[in-house]
Amino acid sequence: MYKLIKTNGKARRGEFTTVHGTIQTPVFMNVGTAAAIKGGISSIDLDRELKTQVELCNTYHLHVRPGDDVIYKMGGLHKFMNWHKPILTDSGGFQVFSLAKLRRIKEEGVYFNSHVDGRKIFMGPEESMLIQSHLASTIAMAFDECVENPAEYDYSKKSCERTTRWLERCIKEMKRLNSLDGTINRDQLLFGINQGCTYDDLRIEHMKTIREFEYCAGFAIGGLAVGEPTEVMYHVIEQVEPFMPVDKPRYLMGVGTPSNIIEAVARGIDLFDCVMPSRNARHGTLFTWNGIMHIANKRYELDERPIDTECDCPACKNFSRSYVRHLFKSGEQLGGRLAVTHNLYFYNTLTERIREAIDNDTFDGFRAKYSALLSSKAED
Repeated sequence: MYKLIKTNGKARRGEFTTVHGTIQTPVFMNVGTAAAIKGGISSIDLDRELKTQVELCNTYHLHVRPGDDVIYKMGGLHKFMNWHKPILTDSGGFQVFSLAKLRRIKEEGVYFNSHVDGRKIFMGPEESMLIQSHLASTIAMAFDECVENPAEYDYSKKSCERTTRWLERCIKEMKRLNSLDGTINRDQLLFGINQGCTYDDLRIEHMKTIREFEYCAGFAIGGLAVGEPTEVMYHVIEQVEPFMPVDKPRYLMGVGTPSNIIEAVARGIDLFDCVMPSRNARHGTLFTWNGIMHIANKRYELDERPIDTECDCPACKNFSRSYVRHLFKSGEQLGGRLAVTHNLYFYNTLTERIREAIDNDTFDGFRAKYSALLSSKAED
């Protein structure tokens, strides 16, 4: 499934083959939480214009609306969205723990109230696997407990042990579901998730435990990018990475900025996702090869140049900074669409250029040039 092609230090260049196509890694997965990218970007745009390889959708949100049973009856997410490349579905665990105001964690799973209408919902490993099977995603994530940072050591340890038990149940249930004639995608893959808050020993021991589950096609590092200092996140990656299987993809969940991606690749990570490019774009914050731009600034009122002079996305090829600024100042939805178009293209191009740099043994130079620059304020 995963082929490691080349390394530059710890940076990895690989190919991950799935039933819905081969993914070139490192890769950024564009986040379409409810089976759509916020900002009016369709699957056709992602495929034809934006160089998207993988889309991420969310189990919890799709279970609430429109209902995974609806998507199952419509033939699964790929048919529902008209997207034929790989899809990864988050297990719903993070949303349960972050959105649910009232929740009770038991060994069997989590009892909580929907953030939409308040109705009572129960989700455990088997329920998460069933929902994701109905969605028929390419890659399903194991149901895990997402513990807030910081957390008490003893609770974090017990949480890791519970997450391991839940992973065992996820594997058993996925095997069962993938054996059924009525299952849409009987080749669905499962990724396990490493937890342990910011405790080195818990992170390492949990990774050493879950890597023994050969059924897992890949492993993720979860529970980071939730408010802890960036250097702490990098430290945790450095502790866990040596114990992650070399022959399986590594996924850093919910990350992050362009600099985060470059730095995490340098530490051995292959897959990323984050709502940041689309969310920031909808508020006029754009990523460029010269730093971060706030397009609503007065300085761009008469600027005839594209958003990024080094970019050939549809927005940059066709419209000026002045025009995009006008759209935002006027409250026109097109402004958000063009901005999201640009940011997603930028992120997908970033990982494309990272792959090229690893292929050409120039990743260290690429990192030195862009890691800090892409987090700075654009000066031109």
